[in-house]
Formats: sequence, C-alpha cells, structure tokens
Amino acid sequence: MSKTKVWIIGANGRLGSTISDALDRMEYNVLTSDLDVDITDMDSVTAFMDMSHPAVVINCAGYNTHDWAEEDMVKAFRVNAIGARNVASASRKVGAKLIHMSTDDVFDGQGSAPLTEFDVATPDTVFGKSKLAGENFVRELNPKHLIVRSSWVYAREGSCFVNSVIRQAKEGGVIRVAAEQYSSPTSAKMLADFIMKMIDANEYGIYHASCEGCCSRVEAAEEILRLMGQDPTGRIEAVPSESGKNSPRNTFLRNLMMEVTGIYRMPRWQDAMKEYIQELRV
Repeated sequence: MSKTKVWIIGANGRLGSTISDALDRMEYNVLTSDLDVDITDMDSVTAFMDMSHPAVVINCAGYNTHDWAEEDMVKAFRVNAIGARNVASASRKVGAKLIHMSTDDVFDGQGSAPLTEFDVATPDTVFGKSKLAGENFVRELNPKHLIVRSSWVYAREGSCFVNSVIRQAKEGGVIRVAAEQYSSPTSAKMLADFIMKMIDANEYGIYHASCEGCCSRVEAAEEILRLMGQDPTGRIEAVPSESGKNSPRNTFLRNLMMEVTGIYRMPRWQDAMKEYIQELRV
C-alpha cells in the first residue's frame, strides 16, 4: 500500500514543525519546506509541486508578526495573499487537497458573540486583511480546499504569548499583557491533531479550530502562573495593546463546523495549557 504524500509548507514554524513531528512516516511520505521554496514565486512553487506531486498540501507559511505587517503592507500581502494564491493554483494543477492555515484576525473583534465560520470576516488590520485575501485566493483557485482558522497558537518553537508569560514568570516581577483582548489560547499540538484528522477526511470549506472556551489575555496569564505553581495575585498588569487601543477586542472562535459534522472536538483551553506546562516541566 502506497503512502499518502504530504507537503508541509512553513515546516520550521510553530505549527508546521508540530505537524511534521506528529505525522507517522509509516503512513505518510512527508515533504517539508520553509524558506528553501519561496511561495511568493510562482515558478518555485510550481516546480516543487510538479516534481513531488503531493496528494495533500498543508500551508502553514505566513508573515505572522502583526506589528511588522502594519509597517510593511507589501510584504504581508506578498506572503499571506500572493503566496497563498501560488500554492492554491499549483496544488489544483496536480489535484492536491490544500489545507490552508488562517487566523481569528480575519475578524475585527468589535462584537461580543462567539464567531462562527458563517460570520462575515471584516478585518481591520493589515495582517488580518492579508490573511483574508489569502483565504479568498484559496477558495477561488482550488475547490479541494480546507481553510482552518485558529487563535493564539502556542508551541515550544518560536516566540508567542504563552512562552513570553512563562519566561517573565521565571524572571519574577510584574508581567504585562495586552488589555481587553478575548479569544482562546490554542496548543499547536492539539491543532496538529485536528489537521492530521482532516488529511484523510472528505471535508472541505472553512473550519474554526481553537481550543474550547474563551478568556482574556489576563486570565490566560493568571492560569499559566497557577499551573507553574505561582500565585498570580498582583503579578499581572494589563497594558494597551500594540495598536494603542484599549477598546475590547473579541475574536473568540466557535468551532461550529466541528459541532455540525461531529468530526472532531478540540479540548478546553485550560486542559491543553495544563498538558503543555506539564510537558515543559517549568
């Protein structure tokens, strides 16, 4: 029996590396790339696709630093939109299923209700707009697509909110976190488990895939401290977000398509966080 060939783009990042580590090489023929295949160059993407002919492409690549995206709109759209366009077009030519990773930032966060796959995306940042443009290209160019939106993803690799809080907790003193931001911290390991489920599933369209439950950045930081055996009282200071705005921002994703199809269920964010902290042994 031949193994399913899977190409992971952005394999050195938080999610890409987690998926790559988790995939069983006895079941899958795993191809990985990062900066060695420039997704902003159509010829490079097409050449690799034509040479390898994967059955499934998982696009984890992205220009994901929010403040950098605001400063360099051209690069953000080149990677997040044109890169997605190139991957979608090339994957369609070889008949590959495309699993494309997106974000809660495609929503402006101005409402109070949980956001489902059927809510209209109205981003208000360069990063969010570039990711939505990428989604649109994927939908238009490859009918065999699965767009996966997640939120506040954390893993051992790279910098992220959770790792920043852990580092500051070890150092002692006051930990400063963005005020009035609400969503769901999502373990890359748990997200990878869902992605692996979807590789062979006959499912397409948009799926939200965040850990269950909603919290603020402050509440998440307090939970991290408790899991580390520290008292969070007086340790957390809410400060203005990078944009300088203090208005509430809610990008809590409800995994409605998972509920409707019954295909999967993400764990509670507190349970995933507990497992992560225990594995780190901090």
